Amino acid sequence: MARNRSEYSGYSGIAFLFLALLLHFYSGTCDLQLSYYSESCPGAEEIIKQEVISLYHKHGNTAVSWIRNLFHDCIVESCDASLLLETANGVKSEKLSPRSFGMRNFKYVDTIKRAVESECPQTVSCADIVALSARDGFVLLGGPHIEMKTGRRDSKESHAGTVEDSIPNHNDSISLVLSRFQSIGIDVEGTVALLGAHSVGRVHCVNLVNRLYPTVDPTLDPDYAEYLKRRCPSPEPDPHAVEYARSDLETPMVLDNMYYKNVLSHKGLLLVDQQLVSDPTTSPFVEKMADDNGYFLDQFSRALLLLSENNPLTGDDGEIRKDCRYVNI
Repeated sequence: MARNRSEYSGYSGIAFLFLALLLHFYSGTCDLQLSYYSESCPGAEEIIKQEVISLYHKHGNTAVSWIRNLFHDCIVESCDASLLLETANGVKSEKLSPRSFGMRNFKYVDTIKRAVESECPQTVSCADIVALSARDGFVLLGGPHIEMKTGRRDSKESHAGTVEDSIPNHNDSISLVLSRFQSIGIDVEGTVALLGAHSVGRVHCVNLVNRLYPTVDPTLDPDYAEYLKRRCPSPEPDPHAVEYARSDLETPMVLDNMYYKNVLSHKGLLLVDQQLVSDPTTSPFVEKMADDNGYFLDQFSRALLLLSENNPLTGDDGEIRKDCRYVNI
């Protein structure tokens, strides 16, 4: 009997060790929490919100930039503000990647950071500023307010070497896009919702002329194709010129379900947009979101939160940068 009790004790010890290892493995997500700065910097979220609002009234496109920043930062390894690092002191910036083409307004992240630093020096991470500014930008674009956990810390390194493999290309197959999002825990429904972010902002001609020249993509609505050719008259646009087209001509600065109505009418701006309709895995969600804006916003909110919690640095990992552009010296 004593022998059996000893064996049971041994098994229990192994089980406990296994459980402890599992908890350690998943601790990154668990360490994020609502109102993380309630004691260390009680006004942090309000300061960020007011800066986001102020910048929006001066430069409306910043709200779009905040959402794109979250996507580009979090889908590459971790939500750790590695995206914001400049090339300096042995660091190669992720901004140099072709996948980052057209991204802008990084200087206004610095504006938000300075406002937070003046209240609470070296307390609020740049990674949390990226996440919360996206949350608040979503509201300014017509979305609901969502509660978002904080407590992310900043990376001490760039992930420039993995950007190309991490961020889907606009010409990739929809199956590859779905696979990439699935790898960070976002399902098909959530992926379709996140692609709805293409409803706002604009796309440079460099990224869409392949659908216009030498012949027009037959899946494009003819009238919409003519609009695109007027916006992008050359098959070789200057990447430094202000040559762009909008996906949504009716509500271009509102994040709504017009995007899905457009792709169902063969007015998808990018190849990946139009593939949502032709793929049987994604098309039912496209139709449902086109019919119900509330459903779309619910799914976008859910997916945005999942994205914002991808593999964050927490606890003693990483650092709180003094300047979002550079690792602390």
